[in-house]
Amino acid sequence: MRELRTMSAPSVAEIRAVAQPQTTMDRRSGEHWAGLLYMRRLSIYGTWLLAKTPITPNQVTGLMILCGVAAGAVLALPGIGAAVGAALLIQLYLLLDCSDGELARWTGRTSITGVYLDRVGHYFAEAALLIGLGFRASQTLPDWYTVLGFAAALGAILIKSETDLVDVARARSGLVAATEAAAGQFVSRRLGLARRIVGATRFHRVIQAVELSLIVVVAAVLDLWFPATRVLVVACAVIAVIQLVLHLVSILASRRLS
Repeated sequence: MRELRTMSAPSVAEIRAVAQPQTTMDRRSGEHWAGLLYMRRLSIYGTWLLAKTPITPNQVTGLMILCGVAAGAVLALPGIGAAVGAALLIQLYLLLDCSDGELARWTGRTSITGVYLDRVGHYFAEAALLIGLGFRASQTLPDWYTVLGFAAALGAILIKSETDLVDVARARSGLVAATEAAAGQFVSRRLGLARRIVGATRFHRVIQAVELSLIVVVAAVLDLWFPATRVLVVACAVIAVIQLVLHLVSILASRRLS
């Protein structure tokens, strides 16, 4: 079946039926809002094109990682054009992030390695973008804005680590991975309410790659009147620290570790 799929010329509809099952399209946890809003509608065409080539899903994930890191490098350059270029690279990163899994399902090449590389890609992209933002805010030689960019990047990585280490702790205790339902259950009603209120603000998304790449473009335009990029990098560092603490408290207060 795998050989027939990769050697024939399937239609977009045929690939969509296999690569975008309803379980994928309906999920909310683990799926970025941009994927649900528009990218899944576009990525299937990218998957259709990729299915005609010998490229593997893991190689697509590798390209995704390169796009994310390249976005951070481009963002370190001055000017509005660089900010727009970084945002476009993040959009390509998001498209490849959707297509690698779709191609894996279509070709039957799903693997633990692919899941691992996908997670690594998210770590790299967010860290690279925040580091690039720090260099961009410095404008000339590295200074405290550069340090704040690195600090925000470290915070973003640690936040993701807190999430992933839940499954590590459960696996070492002989338990299965935590479910989405467990993540929403808290030992205290007050803590659960506080978590929902804080989560509703969506402030944590400021340091995520897609949102940050768009905010950076706005900041680049505002830089014509005042140092908006410098304000943004300070805000990212502060948000990263706050979210790091709140996320850890949320995990410890939920039933994900039980």
